[in-house]
Amino acid sequence: MTPTKVLFFLHNHPSIRPGGSESYALELYESMRSSPDFDPTLVARLGPDVATDRKAHTDAPFSTVNSDPNQYFFFTEEAHFDFVFMTLREKARYTSHFANFLRAQNPDVVHFQHTYFYGIDFLTLTRSVLPDVPIVYTLHEFLPICNRDGQMLRTNGELCLEASPRRCNECFPDVPPQHFFLRERFAKAHLEKVDVFLAPSRFLMERYVDWGIPREKIRFEDYGRGPQPRLPGGDAPRPRNRLGYFGQANPFKGHQVLLRAMAMLRHERPDIHLWLNAANFSLQKPYWKEEFPQLLEAAGDSVTFAGAYDHASVPRRMAQVDWVIVPSLWWENSPLVIQEAFMHGRPVICSNIGGMAEKVTHGVNGLHFAVADPVSLAQVIRDAVDTPGLWDQLRAGMPPVYTMEQHMASLRQLYAELIGLRSPQAALAS
Repeated sequence: MTPTKVLFFLHNHPSIRPGGSESYALELYESMRSSPDFDPTLVARLGPDVATDRKAHTDAPFSTVNSDPNQYFFFTEEAHFDFVFMTLREKARYTSHFANFLRAQNPDVVHFQHTYFYGIDFLTLTRSVLPDVPIVYTLHEFLPICNRDGQMLRTNGELCLEASPRRCNECFPDVPPQHFFLRERFAKAHLEKVDVFLAPSRFLMERYVDWGIPREKIRFEDYGRGPQPRLPGGDAPRPRNRLGYFGQANPFKGHQVLLRAMAMLRHERPDIHLWLNAANFSLQKPYWKEEFPQLLEAAGDSVTFAGAYDHASVPRRMAQVDWVIVPSLWWENSPLVIQEAFMHGRPVICSNIGGMAEKVTHGVNGLHFAVADPVSLAQVIRDAVDTPGLWDQLRAGMPPVYTMEQHMASLRQLYAELIGLRSPQAALAS
């Protein structure tokens, strides 16, 4: 059987800028590359805001990533991207190269993991260049709905469940309300070209259905994960007072809540310690670069800032801790760290909202605390550490993680279905 040629597009490459959706997309690509059923190609955006070493010629936006001939960088300038309308300003240059690349690749399926820095209108370009090729789009956050980095978190700190020109203008007073009206119309016009959207959480799926994505065009499909080894010794009897954070070092992730909770516990419970495994701090905005060290200093020796980490170091770092904290201020979607915690037998303490509350059942495989409330988090940490048998009870309640093999089988079926529906024969029959 001829393998299915899948062309993935991703907004960042995890070797340059680590992140959850980036890591998942690369893991999916590599798993497909090892399967006889797929022939994948991965294109990841690169720009001077995340990497200073550009190997491509200045007039050629594509370059190779490494020794893998099927991985490419697509170079775009952040200054050339319109963040309100999610489109590249220099269309002639990029659409020409992009269209030629699509024709040269001639895939069976185009699977967008993101359109950030490419432009949401690249969906329409893909459809025009490859009219018979299915387009699949995995939704990782709420960027088409929300101009605030797709977080649906208002600038005053309130959680948001709906977008409107008036409400969006309140968060971004420099952008006229009519621009937000046009932004939504622009986004939906291009998203219409997608055959199927994949939502890794039901919470995210329902938000997009409420916004206007037809329910029949979106389906729940969690992230598949490959096996991860557990290091010996991590489950040996000991006081369960070691906490771990894994993820991005940005303010949406709730570090301010976590560090304030640790500052409260610092003198009262010196036996409780947090390892803060946090990536991409150097890429954050100036105000956060100033505030984060102050919060870290206030937490004192109750916190170890362990910095960035790679995929290979996760088993060792998970073995060092007993509980994984996910304190995000925004809704989240399907945080990979929750899956990783379960794979390593670590109960999760998380905010009680959105994709986190969906993935972690309070009292069954983890614990919830009131979002954005360091007092609530500190109390839940005390309860977690001090309740006899709770750690073992929550570990026993952990569900099996959706495997990459299951995920690829689901995608294989989806791709085959869409290829059949998009074939010229099917078009003639209809």
